[in-house]
Amino acid sequence: MRGMRTSENERLFHAARALLPGGVSSPVRAFGSVGGTPRFLVKGRGSRVWDADGNEYVDYVGSWGPLILGHAHPEVVRAVQETAAQGLSFGAPHPLEVALAEAVRRVYPVLERLRFVNSGTEATMSALRVARGFTGRDHVLKFRGNYHGHADGLLVEAGSGALTFGRPSSAGVPEAYAGLTLVGSYNDPEALEAVFAHHGENIAAVIFEPVVGNAGVIPPKPEFLAALRRLTREYGALLIADEVMTGFRLAPGGATERYGLEPDLVTLGKILGGGLPAAAYGGRAEVMAQVAPEGPVYQAGTLSGNPLAMAAGLATLQALEREPGIYDRLEAYGARLQAGLAEVLTAAGVPHTINRVGSMLTVFFTEGPVGGFEAASKTDTAAFRRFFHALLEGGVYWPPSAYEAAFVSAAHGDEDLERTLAAARRAFA
Repeated sequence: MRGMRTSENERLFHAARALLPGGVSSPVRAFGSVGGTPRFLVKGRGSRVWDADGNEYVDYVGSWGPLILGHAHPEVVRAVQETAAQGLSFGAPHPLEVALAEAVRRVYPVLERLRFVNSGTEATMSALRVARGFTGRDHVLKFRGNYHGHADGLLVEAGSGALTFGRPSSAGVPEAYAGLTLVGSYNDPEALEAVFAHHGENIAAVIFEPVVGNAGVIPPKPEFLAALRRLTREYGALLIADEVMTGFRLAPGGATERYGLEPDLVTLGKILGGGLPAAAYGGRAEVMAQVAPEGPVYQAGTLSGNPLAMAAGLATLQALEREPGIYDRLEAYGARLQAGLAEVLTAAGVPHTINRVGSMLTVFFTEGPVGGFEAASKTDTAAFRRFFHALLEGGVYWPPSAYEAAFVSAAHGDEDLERTLAAARRAFA
């Protein structure tokens, strides 16, 4: 694969930079932290993608998580095509909204009521507005390294692209608004106790990633999850589980099912739309009764509940529902990938820690456990760049950031694993 063609990718990137900020529609796609030319992907099938120069890759980005069934899954494509033939958008209620909501509630019984939106950012922003409306309080608590979209009040100590570019917050966010967001330490129950002791009476909600994915994969500690639920109940704050990334991925009912969580609100996205823009927020009926037109908390969207996105999401959830063994396959492949990469890196004498939860995985180029933001930020980004480009040259498309999760799909198999590990060996030969 070495010496692969890139001329068309380079031409497109040059043209894009004259039209789009950084040449991209989302920052991490620009390869800013790894260098080189971004790949313009033009086709996907199963576990593979092809770029504008015709190069083929094993894909571990999967559109950043939605494609749990793989690219262009026949059932999902057929559902979208059949729905599109009847109309692309109506701005009116559609039967597929009801069908998808029912499918969600079957695996997420905590979502007694839900509202569809178009993106994870919309979902988290709206959930926090509902929490403030329900409690009558202004402050929210998030955790260092957790990412909940790019709404103003949440771009404080963010992860993902913000961390990659060394900007834990963003220009353009008023200090007065950011000041309503308290920042805690993930997986630190004692620090959480201290925050509530000082600010508990003013906290409307705590929002958290049950499994962090945007500072790299960081699993939760049981005592941290227990403290979250106990303290929010004690002080009358709502607990919001941001499952935009983990929803339907770590189990049929996501991290909520996997860890036995009892959140007041949940935000969903990615897999919910089956590869098309869709997200949702929902939870206890009495809380969701605050949302207009039933209640005083306003939130609306022209394309919310778009029939194409509802069709893709419903087809995806139905495929997962019909084949419960799919999660065992995802777990097994993820474990083999983790073990294989660990063997390669150990043999090469490269310091590393590999965190994995189900079909989400991150290779940290640092020794010792990575249980929080501080440890994750110590990863050797130069080693990651070498790893990333060796994989890319070897026909493996890995997330172009040291602080992102790689995603396994149900379409990955033995040949994909062999190619991945061969490319990793070349990285540190």
